[in-house]
Amino acid sequence: MKRSGIVVGVVCLVLLIDQLLKVYIKTNYVIGQESLIFGLSWARLHFIENEGMAFGMSLGGSYGKLFLTLFRLVAVSIMIYFIRRLISLKLGVGLLICVGLILAGAIGNIIDSLIYGIIFSGSSPHTVAEFMPEGGGYASFLHGHVVDMFYFPLFRGVLPGWIPFWGGDYVEFFRPVFNVADAAITIGVFALVIFQGRFLRSYNEAIEREKLEKEGHLAADGELSEPII
Repeated sequence: MKRSGIVVGVVCLVLLIDQLLKVYIKTNYVIGQESLIFGLSWARLHFIENEGMAFGMSLGGSYGKLFLTLFRLVAVSIMIYFIRRLISLKLGVGLLICVGLILAGAIGNIIDSLIYGIIFSGSSPHTVAEFMPEGGGYASFLHGHVVDMFYFPLFRGVLPGWIPFWGGDYVEFFRPVFNVADAAITIGVFALVIFQGRFLRSYNEAIEREKLEKEGHLAADGELSEPII
């Protein structure tokens, strides 16, 4: 499979899962409603909405929401250009998958911001949203809320008193509520950090190979066409 096909496949798969789950939660859950995943008390679906930032965080105000959406659109455009550059350099599949995950996550949350306010009625603690309501949606273009649903309270309790600074405090880990798009971005970024040495080395080698090709020192098969002095 071509490198471009791999990236497109990763992006489409993440977007399909992300949007199907968001639409299901949006049209079946009220705000704050939750259910256990596989009966596990520490793995839950918990419906909340935010104004666009990852892991349940928000950037307040209409202008803040608009700025965040436009910033994401610019970032996605830059990422698409960067991915095309990586493909042209014939870099490894692992790097392309990581960047594809980040791109898919960004697009997934942008979709919510762009159109969810138009195609859904508003959600509340007492009302389930409707798809394409007769009276119109709850917000204008670019002002939709991002749907979050994954909640993993792995630990909830009071820390022992001997722990410095936080001893005796009640803590909950992991508190943020997130979605598939957030998870894709996080996985992509962590993989880039973990394998950054390998990725940077392959990137630098590809840049050098491209330079040699342009200077006529490297043939199409990767062999040196003439000695370099």
